[in-house]
Amino acid sequence: MRVEDFPAPGTKVAATDFLVTGGGCAANAALAVARLGGRAGFAGPLGDVDDAISNRILADLAAEGIDTQGVVRVAGATASVSLILIDQRGEKAIATRRGKGLEAALPRDADALVRGVDALLIDNRFPEFATAVARAARRAGLPCIIDLDRATDPDDPLLALGTHVIASSEALFAMTGTSDHATGLARLAAHHSAFLAVTDGPNGVYWQEGSTLRHMPSFRVTTVDTLGAGDVFHAGFALALAEGRTHEAALRFACAAAALKCTRFGGGAAAPRRGEVDALLPIWRGFHSD
Repeated sequence: MRVEDFPAPGTKVAATDFLVTGGGCAANAALAVARLGGRAGFAGPLGDVDDAISNRILADLAAEGIDTQGVVRVAGATASVSLILIDQRGEKAIATRRGKGLEAALPRDADALVRGVDALLIDNRFPEFATAVARAARRAGLPCIIDLDRATDPDDPLLALGTHVIASSEALFAMTGTSDHATGLARLAAHHSAFLAVTDGPNGVYWQEGSTLRHMPSFRVTTVDTLGAGDVFHAGFALALAEGRTHEAALRFACAAAALKCTRFGGGAAAPRRGEVDALLPIWRGFHSD
């Protein structure tokens, strides 16, 4: 729901918009890849065949033409569901009932999942499942982009399988004990040789190039809803990388996609189309990375 301001305890507020949609990092990213012109597949654990939330997620993905053959339905399990409020500044407040019984699920055939794929994008919400698929990507020699959405140990074996690790600032700072982008990336680089970057919302993205910290500002837009912007960013980066763009060009494309998403209500379901991103990119001539 969209509200003017978040309600204080014991009070009511009026909502101006209401939407029910699928979500989650990987599902949002798959939808964004499809909207941006890529061929997307979604793999991961979902609830029992009688779980209404899981069925809704799959229906939403199918409507966008996303391949869901890699989904594993877990008997007796349930998918997560969230209640989300978006205020007039585009900020969010979220209450989540976490899914149950999904943590131990594994893909039926990880090697088959990455066959014919140009790049793998994973997050660390279900590390057992993600690790199995990342190992298959490593065997196939594929780029493996990790959306480091949740803080973990810097020596997490899953991170070692990534060719590209892009963290949220919250996750990076929690993992490395610092609130400085350069220090956080340097501390993570002591454990991993992957391409490392960190997103920081309206402040753009920072990444390491050798021993140099680089920065790219975000596009200046009127923010309506930030929910799902990080997922769209990672999707844009993975797709651009699969298309053969340089790291800087892929980050620029991802910034444009995420910025457009922020201009509209609807969480990850408000991901932009390819033509919109291509139209916004020339504006970047007025921006400079450093």
